This record gives sequence, structure tokens and C-alpha cells, in this order.
Amino acid sequence: MKKLLGILVLSLLLSGSAYADENALLYFNQYLKNNGYNEYIEEVDICKELKKNSKEWFSAKCENYPKGRKILRNKLDIKIYTERKSEIPYQKNPNRDTLLFFVYYYLEDTKGFGRYLIEPSKEPLEFNSNLREDKFVKKQLQKKAILSYLYFEDDQIIVDEITPEDRFGLVFKNDTKWNSMSMGKSLVSYVTGHAICEGYIDGVNSRLNDWPLIENTLYHDQKLIDLLNMAAGDQKVIDDNVGLIKTKRWYNSHPISSIAHIELKNTKKIKSTRYHYNGLVTNIIMNYVIHKSNGNFQNLLNKIFQEKAKIKNSVFFLKQKGIEDKYGPGRYSLRASRYDYLRIAKAIMDDYQNQTCVGKYLKEIHEKRIKKNIKKGDEPDFNFSYSYGGQFHFDYPGLKNRIIFGLGGYAGQAILIDMENSRIVVLNSAHYNNSKYKYNYKKLLHDPIKKGMN
Repeated sequence: MKKLLGILVLSLLLSGSAYADENALLYFNQYLKNNGYNEYIEEVDICKELKKNSKEWFSAKCENYPKGRKILRNKLDIKIYTERKSEIPYQKNPNRDTLLFFVYYYLEDTKGFGRYLIEPSKEPLEFNSNLREDKFVKKQLQKKAILSYLYFEDDQIIVDEITPEDRFGLVFKNDTKWNSMSMGKSLVSYVTGHAICEGYIDGVNSRLNDWPLIENTLYHDQKLIDLLNMAAGDQKVIDDNVGLIKTKRWYNSHPISSIAHIELKNTKKIKSTRYHYNGLVTNIIMNYVIHKSNGNFQNLLNKIFQEKAKIKNSVFFLKQKGIEDKYGPGRYSLRASRYDYLRIAKAIMDDYQNQTCVGKYLKEIHEKRIKKNIKKGDEPDFNFSYSYGGQFHFDYPGLKNRIIFGLGGYAGQAILIDMENSRIVVLNSAHYNNSKYKYNYKKLLHDPIKKGMN
């Protein structure tokens, strides 16, 4: 395998291409071959393509391969962007081949990280279905970067569409564990609600004054609800467009202990408690829950996802590899299959409707929501709403008087939960922007929630 990878790296260098992660492309080529997608790859003799005794010929060590040296190369037109190598930049309009590679790359991005893994439920929830064909949804899947679309109403799935084989189905399957992106922030809140109900945390008004890791930082002694509402006064230390302002480090790549010691040391919150959206504060919340659960975090996750949501496939949160829990390695990124996202969303809805302890927590964060004080265009259209509370989006245009819990994330990930009418939309996507890859969020998300489909 090492020899094959070395050959593939060589082919990349010779082609002059710069990729988000060279190893990801190497494994992508091998993935295509292993899964029988031979029309997308070819084996070539690199030494026959190079001029004998040239610099490139010697770099390929062709002198050691008198019978030739085979490499694996794909036939796809893949473009990687230098300004944001790990993701497709928001404003770009990639071709299908580039999108296909990034679907694969986003899946490979878990390598190098540890996991808080939750195994499947012994009795997974099986959905009832009363399926109807929706031609508009099908058309959107063919033209946009949507991977999966599920609409749930009256305790059954009404619309169930997945990206076709000739679009992104080579990589994305029913059991593919797709990245939640910032939807994971809302799921951290859901975990926090359970931590409160299990007695690990007193309530949303508890102060974070019992966690030595964040002493002497702006987050120390703040109320939990202010962190949940993205109103922690951390505008001077974190900007989601650049990362940690002092060093430009990306918060998801470092444990809380490191960030507290370097970027947060001696920081003070600003007086304003206005909404300031960022992922660092969510990682603070998640690792505070890990700290307060006193070694029982895995049991807490099992109760939520195995026993309550009744997941069919394993799901996991990422964490910094090799870092002990006491140093704050957890990050909000959750990976789950398309149906398991629906199972989790239904569990959230059931809690709210059944007046469970966690349901009361959900009602409380809805009541304590704050205005975003932003204008249209400050957030991607699919994710734009007027209020925010407890790591959920509230009060969407046209739905302001409805109790809709919204989860949203980069590249167009979206879940909307109608607590009053038992409607759920789950949409997974590889890319979203305001031009070619702007899916019709009104028809796909807002209208089904507002009017129903059944």
C-alpha cells in the first residue's frame, strides 16, 4: 500500500495539481478502483510519458524500473481552490467532478481525529413511509449539490430522495456518515439539556465558575445561557471567518487547554451581550459538559442516541486525537447517516411535545432566545432567521409566529423541526452559495414546514 501511495503522490506532483489533501485524492482514486468505477480511472506507465534522463524521469526513479512504472490516475476534471483548500469556498461554482471529490474529501476529513463513538441501538427506530414522488425535489437533486432530502409528517416519511448514482451516488449512500457542519452546535445543546436533566449541571443559568481549565479567560463565571445564545461577549477573540483573532489558529484543531493558555489568557468579555455566532463557544459548552459529567459522558451519549433516538448506524462526535478529556478535546462536529439525522430530529421533537425534562429545557431556550440583529445577506439564505437561542435558529421569514427549531450548517446542511405540527425536513448538501448552487430553500425547507405535504 505504501508503494502504491508513493506512486500516486508522484503522479500528483507531475500533474502540477494542488489538492485539499494529497492523501485524500490518492485514496479517492483507490476508492474508485476498489468499488468498480473503472470508467473514472486509468493505469498509465509514467516512465513512458516522461523524456528519458530528464529531471522528471529521474524524480520518478524510472532508472530503477526498466519495465516501466504504473500509476493510478483518475480521468475527472477536479479543481481545488487555493484560498480554502479544506472546503469549497462559498462563492465558487464547482463542476460535478470537483463536487464529487469534495463529497469524498469531507468524509475523509475525520482522519487524524479521535471519536466519541455511539454504537447503534439494539432496537433501532424503523420509520413508517407513505412516499410520494416530488418532481421538484428530484430536479433540485440533479442540479444542485444536495445529497439527501427527507420530509417527515404525521409520524411517517412522505418524501425520501437521495442523490442519484450519476451525480454523487458513487460516494454518498444511505449509511454514509455525513458531516453535520454547524448543525452539530444544536446537537451539543441537546446533549447539554440531557446533562442538566441528569443532574450534572444545575440549569441554563448556572455559572461556569467550577472549571479550572477556563479560569482567567472571558468565559469563566459566565452564565451558561449566554454561551448557549452566542452572547458571550467574545467578539475580540474569535471570528468565524479567520479563526482565533490573536493567532489565526482554527479552534476545531486545538483542545480548549491550548486555546485557554494562548488566545484566551487574561481576556475579558466585552460589555455588549449581542449575538456573535462562532464555533469556539460551542466547543467550550461541549467540553464543559464533558467536565461536569465526571467520567460519564459516554453513558450520557448512549442514553441520548441509543436509547432515545434509537439510531440504526453508529454516530460520533470528533475530538482531538490523543488528548485526555480533562484538557477539552471535544468538538461539535457530529457524523451521522441521513436517516439517523431524522431519528435524532424526531427525538428532539418528541421531547418537546411530551413535556419531558429535556422538553422543558427546549422550551426554556426557546423562551430565552435573543434577536440576532442582522440583516438578510449576513447569513446564507437557507439559514437566515431573526432569533437565536440555545444553539438553535428561530423565527424564520414567513414562519415567525411558529415554533420551529432550526439546525443549519456550512454547505447547506439544514434540519427544520415544527414542534406544533410534527413536521421535519432533513437536507444534506455538499455545497451552497447565492448563485449556481443556491437551492430553493423556500420550496424545500420553509413551504413544507408551513403548509405540509401530506
